Amino acid sequence: MDKDQKKRALRLPAKLVVVSWRDLAVIVLPVLLFISLVAWVAFRFVRPAPLDTIVIASGPDGSTFRTTADKYRKIIERNGVKVQILPSQGGLDNLQKLANPSARVDVGFVQGGLTDGIDIENLNSLGSVFTQPLLIFYRGARPIDQLSLLRGKRLAIGIEGSGTHSLAMKLLKANGIDVKPTVLLELGGEDAAAALSDGRADAAFIMGDSATPAVIRGLMTTPGIRLLSFMQADGYLRRFSFLSKLTLPRGAIDLGKNIPAEDVQLVGPTVELVARDNLHPALSDLLIGAAREVHGGPGMFRNAGEYPAPLKKDFPISDDAERYYKSGSRFLYTHLPFWLASLTDRLLVVLIPLVVVIIPALRLVPVIYRWRVRSRIYRWYGVLMAIERDSFSDPAPEQKQEILRRLDRVEHAVNQIKTPLSFADQLFVLRSHVNMVRDRLVHENSSH
Repeated sequence: MDKDQKKRALRLPAKLVVVSWRDLAVIVLPVLLFISLVAWVAFRFVRPAPLDTIVIASGPDGSTFRTTADKYRKIIERNGVKVQILPSQGGLDNLQKLANPSARVDVGFVQGGLTDGIDIENLNSLGSVFTQPLLIFYRGARPIDQLSLLRGKRLAIGIEGSGTHSLAMKLLKANGIDVKPTVLLELGGEDAAAALSDGRADAAFIMGDSATPAVIRGLMTTPGIRLLSFMQADGYLRRFSFLSKLTLPRGAIDLGKNIPAEDVQLVGPTVELVARDNLHPALSDLLIGAAREVHGGPGMFRNAGEYPAPLKKDFPISDDAERYYKSGSRFLYTHLPFWLASLTDRLLVVLIPLVVVIIPALRLVPVIYRWRVRSRIYRWYGVLMAIERDSFSDPAPEQKQEILRRLDRVEHAVNQIKTPLSFADQLFVLRSHVNMVRDRLVHENSSH
């Protein structure tokens, strides 16, 4: 062995390690940061957990709106969600509360024709739930079939803020009935019925948002009080698109006493379940499910399965309601307890984007890792090829010595590379190529 070979034999061996932690850190840390960013974005935009309490704006105690809200509460609270029923003056008051951002209310019963002058941009409908007839009771010996015949009478038109009052004013104006000589009494429900019964009023406008079924039934059976039949019902429907034509069949109130004694034509608006547009989808499903249970059967003015329905009236149907009417309640909420379904639903919204990102990212880590390790080895092949090209150009003795010094620097650098054991074969191939170039240069020097 000559002197140069002995020196080369004493040079440092390649630094072999099990794993290149530096390369792994350079690759994994950006991946973790990217995954963390995706997780933050998912948490940032995912809907918060649904509230544990729903606030429903209903109506006065005993009204149809209030009794309906009570039925909703029993159904919804079976799912572990509390329901707070907020008393109100009726449909118009409900709408005003919903339109007021500072009011603590989530959903309410609102009949058609009340939106004039109210900002409903942030309100959606969960569907129409029932049709509510307007009942006009009056004193008189002879039947009345036109609203205009009540001109000059004392009319109890419901209290301010009720749907009854709002609708009564629209219909009276359409008939040209001014305040004078007609006297408008802001009485509703039991007060309106009492005023009609004791002669303080000549007619009373009654609707379910402010009157109880008992009050309505009492007026139907009181001698001397009649129910106005809208013979111009079709004309009202042409004038007011939010109204529907209804028929109260003969004997529907009392078959034994044949009340009413003949079919009565009525008009009335459709009542919608109105919510703010930020209502959680899970709560939307609960409310529509309760509406189906309460209103899905046959009734006095509806057929079985007719309500609730996504009828576009005064409010746009919410996207969640559209989805429910087409596909039903979501799978998780059908098969799991509400709290568990809500938790699982939110986790899936976060986990699905993460899985979509994590799997490709994890697949890329070993690819990038191999590329980084190999690049440290392969980059020296370019330097080695440059040295070999210079050696082919018949260099002078001084140039050959410089080429050998360059080769020594390459060999020293290669021996300093920290290489995982799995890449040791490629490193040793590079070292053998360095030795091949050196041997050829030494052989050429000795031959000269």
